[in-house]
Amino acid sequence: MPFTSHIPEMAAPSLTSAHHGGIGLAAAAHLLVEVAPYPGMDAGDLVELFWNDCYVASRALADKEVGEPVRLRVPESFIVNGPTHVHYRIMQVGQGPALSAAAAVEVKLDCPGGQPPPLCNDENQHLAQVVLPDTILRQGVNPGQVKRGVPLTVKPYLNMAEGDAITLRWGDARMDLPPLAAADVGRPIQVWVPPSVILEAGEDLRLEVTYCILDRVGNNSRWAPPRTLRIGCGNLLTNRAMSPSMHIAKS
Repeated sequence: MPFTSHIPEMAAPSLTSAHHGGIGLAAAAHLLVEVAPYPGMDAGDLVELFWNDCYVASRALADKEVGEPVRLRVPESFIVNGPTHVHYRIMQVGQGPALSAAAAVEVKLDCPGGQPPPLCNDENQHLAQVVLPDTILRQGVNPGQVKRGVPLTVKPYLNMAEGDAITLRWGDARMDLPPLAAADVGRPIQVWVPPSVILEAGEDLRLEVTYCILDRVGNNSRWAPPRTLRIGCGNLLTNRAMSPSMHIAKS
């Protein structure tokens, strides 16, 4: 049953570690909700926190906390995937309860490519290697292909979602792709690696090509298993007049 109060509604709380309005795995592990100082704040006030209308935490204010933001931790067990709202209630002696406005937030605990590996392992075996033409896999990248650029494909992956940002690593050079649109989800992402990136990485007999994904709430996939290529650019390495343009073709 909802509580009623004649006290004006308090401001909504804020989630200090939310990422672009969302909560990922890292934020969920240490999630704090902040209640800003409010009118009539006094020692002995009881601040109660509600997560999806379920009570999760409270604090009775000490003298030194009056006039300061109040931070309450949300137990990780309450945080599950989906849209979420959080509010608080102020209980003061001799007055009715005062409710705050609710803050809305999206929880996304599903990482791109599945659960990430332990911190000691930077390679995510759930992600597929990039796909390149068979001739390039067998023979490497020749000077003519450097002039044109190289096509490759990132296969669909587990928990692929709108807003995912893919970073391609070509040797020591990196290339950030635009965030995925809704129409991209579940489909291969076709990428054109421009000459400028190939030249930046340089010649290499065992150049590694891989990628990682950062989703809209900050979940990181870690790096996919690398694909190893032979890059033979020859005297093209001295030519820096190549076009820096890059484009992505959506299949």
